[in-house]
Amino acid sequence: MLLISLSKTQKVIADHIRDRRLLMELTQEGLAERSGVALSTLRKFEQKGLISLDSFLKILMVVGGLEEVNALKLDKPTFNSIHDVLKQDNNVIKKEVEENYQACCRNKIWIRFWLGNQACWTSCNA
Repeated sequence: MLLISLSKTQKVIADHIRDRRLLMELTQEGLAERSGVALSTLRKFEQKGLISLDSFLKILMVVGGLEEVNALKLDKPTFNSIHDVLKQDNNVIKKEVEENYQACCRNKIWIRFWLGNQACWTSCNA
């Protein structure tokens, strides 16, 4: 089970794109101009990893990588609810999910949990 935060993943992706830009000897201004993405958007992306999908894809068209995104195929979900997860034999995962589930139910909110690279959403009524 891979445990990595969304913000860390966003930053890693932004760093990879920045590295590609530098290998192409492009300035931020040059990439912004060639991709049609606002310079402020590109700067925010490289600093914080925050960007819209549309702008991200425009940048990939310039620095490369759009083919990998097009080839991305997500596996079918293995779990349809938190109850499916709790039926599994992995006690570490079950304990973590049960604790998060119980805490969220006390607050009556939806929860999202990750198993491998699969995000699952559930409510207390699921």
